Amino acid sequence: MNDKTSRGNFFEDFRLGQTINHATPRTISEGDVALYTALTGSRFPLTSADTFAHSLGFPRAPIDNLLAFNIVFGKTVPDISLNAVANLGYAAGRFGHRVYPGDTLTADSTVIGLKENRDRQTGIVFVRSRGVNQRAQIAVEYVRWVMVRKRDPASPAPETIIPELPEAVATNDLVVPAGIRVDQYDTALAGSRERWEDYAVGERIDHVDGMTIEESEHMMATRLYQNTARVHFNQQAEMAGRFGRRLIYGGHIISLARALSFNGLANAFSVVAINGGRHVAPAFAGDTIYAWTEVIDKLILPGRADIGALRLRTVATKDQPCADFPLRTDDGSYAPSVLLDFDYTVLIPRHL
Repeated sequence: MNDKTSRGNFFEDFRLGQTINHATPRTISEGDVALYTALTGSRFPLTSADTFAHSLGFPRAPIDNLLAFNIVFGKTVPDISLNAVANLGYAAGRFGHRVYPGDTLTADSTVIGLKENRDRQTGIVFVRSRGVNQRAQIAVEYVRWVMVRKRDPASPAPETIIPELPEAVATNDLVVPAGIRVDQYDTALAGSRERWEDYAVGERIDHVDGMTIEESEHMMATRLYQNTARVHFNQQAEMAGRFGRRLIYGGHIISLARALSFNGLANAFSVVAINGGRHVAPAFAGDTIYAWTEVIDKLILPGRADIGALRLRTVATKDQPCADFPLRTDDGSYAPSVLLDFDYTVLIPRHL
């Protein structure tokens, strides 16, 4: 039988400097936005209402930047992580041109680092991925690193190259949408009176609410992003795997944590950077997701006295409400209930 199907790339298939153009352009529809809202419960007004978006100078409600991120991520899976053991982390993520229903996203990835693991069964691949719109404008770009299986453990190891990555996206590199204004920002419609000045570096915000994930929901969310990783869908394959059940896509946990953060950060109207992140442990259907956020830094945007930025660290946990919750145990390892440790930057209005 002729085998015309793709089984994905293994570690030895990647080359430093290699650029991969990913398949299947995706035109974003209002239906995608509605389904994303149904699956995450996101309530941020900028992406929920054209009228609110108009008041800030947008032509209409843009799609949630994390929806754009997940769609671009899904494009990369067949080429980058179909044979992955684990998605290890993110860095240097930046959102550029806003995406609106009707825009079409395509994606590419460039290999910027390689390192074979000591067991010679796997290696780590570092890629810089980009999502661009139909006008070739960058909507999102980010670095991630993935542990990928080798096809042949005896194949020679490549030269180890580990890229230098910034701790955070620099303030001057944050993209504030052109023409945005907040002089008509309605805090009653937004759901909170707290602005940039009302947050303090080091404070922790317990987002209180929890969300239990159903099996059908997480698979539907992952299909929305056209993410083809078998670990999220194929129960027969996963019965023989490490966990014996389907894993929830980590990007869905990121989106749920952001949605939960509305309670306490309702005026953080736009995610503009992903500074770093780690999926600490797997999540499964039936887990209840909680989240809390620490304010890492308050950033002054050049030339803007009306809008500031907050660098945030959101931690998502499973089956563990977050009030007075310790992030780490006495030995320095993550607490058993921690799923996600996510470092990102948001825009928020200042008091005028």
